[in-house]
Amino acid sequence: MKLTVFGATGGIGQEIVKQALAGGHQVTAVVRDPARLTSTGQGLEVFRADLGDPEALRPAVAGRDAVLSGLGPRSRKDAGVAARLTRTVLAALEAEGVRRVLVVSAGPVGPEPEGEGVLDSTVRGIVSALLRDVYADLREMEAALADSATDWTVVRPPRLQNKPLTGSYRTVVGGFPRRGRFISRADVAHAMLAMVDDPATVKQGVGLAY
Repeated sequence: MKLTVFGATGGIGQEIVKQALAGGHQVTAVVRDPARLTSTGQGLEVFRADLGDPEALRPAVAGRDAVLSGLGPRSRKDAGVAARLTRTVLAALEAEGVRRVLVVSAGPVGPEPEGEGVLDSTVRGIVSALLRDVYADLREMEAALADSATDWTVVRPPRLQNKPLTGSYRTVVGGFPRRGRFISRADVAHAMLAMVDDPATVKQGVGLAY
């Protein structure tokens, strides 16, 4: 497949690029600073662009089978970046007629798991309060996707870890795995690539965790 990756120098984005190349896909990595991209190999195109300009992004998405995005706030001070940049990406996709897009959100933005225990529910509430602005940004991003003409999927992981790929995790379409507390960035990338051609995930939020 021909894939475009936004946020390609972030933790999840780097993993998407690496795994996609290993899988034989053609990958366009959209970056602000090419020096921060560690992946190399046949099939990789590095596209330097201003993420605030939809017109500048159109060549990066034209003719692609799918777009995967790891764009989002890295800290509370970055709240607002996910919705703003995702709207720019959506404008470029709609202008080029590219429909399939997968983005990273966060577990607390989606519904609580069925049968969640008191401890997990309490921790979830505390985290949501501490990161209120970040989650408000992600909810706004998800709303923009829902209003778009794309075949979107929102991936909602819990706490992210820098651990190796396992390929073994739980996913819940429209929900979240019970007692799901952690997942590696590598496994989030793996899940996103697996969902690209999965019709069950189209226009859905998907919770994933170990």
